Amino acid sequence: MTVTRIDVDAGGRYPVLVGQGLLGQLPDLIGPRAEKVLVIHPRALRATGEAVRDDLRALGLDAIVAEIPDAEEAKHVQVAAFCWQVLGQSDFTRTDAIVTVGGGAVSDLGGFVAATWLRGISVIHIPTTVLGMVDASIGGKTGINTAEGKNLVGSFHAPTGVLVDLDTLRTLPEYELFTGLAEVVKSGFIADPAILDLIAGHSKAEIADVDSPVLRELIERSIAVKAEVVSADFTESGRREILNYGHTLGHAIEHKERYQWRHGAAVSVGMVFAAEVAAMVRNLPSEVVDLHRELLSKLGLPTGYRADVWPQLLDTMRRDKKARGSMLRMVLLADIAQPATVEIPDVSILHTAYQEIGEESPRVPLGGDLGLRAK
Repeated sequence: MTVTRIDVDAGGRYPVLVGQGLLGQLPDLIGPRAEKVLVIHPRALRATGEAVRDDLRALGLDAIVAEIPDAEEAKHVQVAAFCWQVLGQSDFTRTDAIVTVGGGAVSDLGGFVAATWLRGISVIHIPTTVLGMVDASIGGKTGINTAEGKNLVGSFHAPTGVLVDLDTLRTLPEYELFTGLAEVVKSGFIADPAILDLIAGHSKAEIADVDSPVLRELIERSIAVKAEVVSADFTESGRREILNYGHTLGHAIEHKERYQWRHGAAVSVGMVFAAEVAAMVRNLPSEVVDLHRELLSKLGLPTGYRADVWPQLLDTMRRDKKARGSMLRMVLLADIAQPATVEIPDVSILHTAYQEIGEESPRVPLGGDLGLRAK
C-alpha cells in the first residue's frame, strides 16, 4: 500500500505518514544522533510498546519502556514526574528521544514530558486510535489535566514526526473508533464538507472497515485540515482556535464525568450544543443544526447530556482557555466551513441552547487506575 505524506510546518517542519506497516519508518524519524529512546505506552498496549522497544534495541539503540495508565488517567502530574524520573535515572540527554505509542492521552502526556525534559527533546508519535491520528498527535499541543480542568497545564512542542499506521486500528474496539471519528466530523464542519458527504454517503460498516478507502480518506482529510490550520497558527493566537469547535462544553462534560466519558463522545455533544448556540447568535441554518444530530447519531455518538447539571457545566466553561476575563468565547459556525470565535455577552443564550440538548444521557465508561511501570 502506498504511503501518504502530509507535511506540517508548525514549530518546525515534520511529516505525518499515513499507510499500513509503517513501523519500519521509525528509525529514520529518530535520526542518527539518538542513543537512548524511551517508549511511553499505556497498560492496554503493553505488548505493542514492548515490541517497539525490542525493535529499537535490535537496531542498537538503548531503548526502555515506561508503562502509564490508560486514557485520561495518564494525564496527571504524578505520571509526568514518573517519566521524568525514568529519564533522569537513564541519563537521557538532549540528543535522545521519546516515542509515544497509544491514543491522544499518551501523546499529550508524552509530548509534555518531551517538552519539559532538558527544556525539550525529540518526540515521535505512533497514534493507535483515530482520535490520536487526526488530532492529538499533530500540531504540537501537549498537556496534562488538573483538578480545575482539562489541559490547563501544557506547552507547545512539535514532534519530529508522526506515524499513522492504520494496521494499529484492527484491534481497536468499535466504540473507540467511532468516538475518535467525532474529531473527523468536527473537521468536516469547520473546514472540509467532503468529510460530511463521505459519512452521509457510506454505511457505518464501510466507515469502520480498516481496509476500506473510506476510513483512510476520512483520516487523511482530517489530518490535512489540522495540518493546514496549525501550520498557519502554531501557538493558537488566532485561527487555530477553530479546532476547538465543540470543545467548550465537551471539556466541561469530561470534567463533570471525572473523565469517565471518552473525549469524542463529549465533543459530539459539544458540537450539537455549539450548533444550537450558533442558530441564535450567527443564524446558522436549521438544516445544518439537524445535520449535526444526523451524522453524529449515525456514528452512534451522543447528542445530548444531563439536563440537571447546567450550573456546574457553566462554572467549568468559564475556565475554558478561550475565555478572556469574565467573557466566554466559543467557536461557532455561520454555515458549514465558516467558523469563527465569538464572544457570548449573555450566558442566558447558552442556557437556552442547552435546553435543546438537555436529557438523561448514558454514561460512557473509561476505567483504569493509576499504575506505573518501567523496564
